[in-house]
Amino acid sequence: MRLAQRATLVATELERAFPDPQVPLRHRDAFTLLVAVMLSARCTDARVNTVTPALFKQAGTPQAMAAMELQELRRLIATCGLADSKALHLMQTARILTERYSGQVPSSFEQLEALPGVGHKTASVVMNQAFGFPAFPVDTHIFRLARRWKLSRGNTVQHVEADLKRLYSPDMWGKLHLRFILWGRRYCSARGCDPPCAICSQLFPMIPRAGHRVHGVAK
Repeated sequence: MRLAQRATLVATELERAFPDPQVPLRHRDAFTLLVAVMLSARCTDARVNTVTPALFKQAGTPQAMAAMELQELRRLIATCGLADSKALHLMQTARILTERYSGQVPSSFEQLEALPGVGHKTASVVMNQAFGFPAFPVDTHIFRLARRWKLSRGNTVQHVEADLKRLYSPDMWGKLHLRFILWGRRYCSARGCDPPCAICSQLFPMIPRAGHRVHGVAK
């Protein structure tokens, strides 16, 4: 199967499974999204979602977070892991947003990536989901699936991101990013794809399909 055909098949199956994907991190605006994504580093979205209600109740704006005691902020996010560095980065970022940006999250990659603890992936999520800017953030699920489905041979996140952006039009990037993640969590895990999911079974038809289930329905 040619690369373009694989890319189309993947996009079609992902859209069929997740026609209206939603950001799994609970948030209410650009700032709370930024905070949630920063907390999600080496932490599950489910865990972040248990932490952020109390955090956002007490510090749901840059001004409120900047006014907190660092140890109190650390206490609120302790179960997310890496709490010392995350608390420091969140505090520094909140102060920068308050002092330089009038409490607003900037809407450019350059400004976002200059914030403490904000890398390209975090900036990409915020730019796409908060501001509607075309971006294709690549996390571990997307990196794994893009290589597993032979959409990319890249050995780095940057290479895989560039390959996926070449394969798909910018208007697809945001939803595809979410669909890849949802599919990887539900149907095609890091432990392998056995029995093969609906996408793997079509891309690699020689894989045995005994007992195969597609979207939870026995085939």
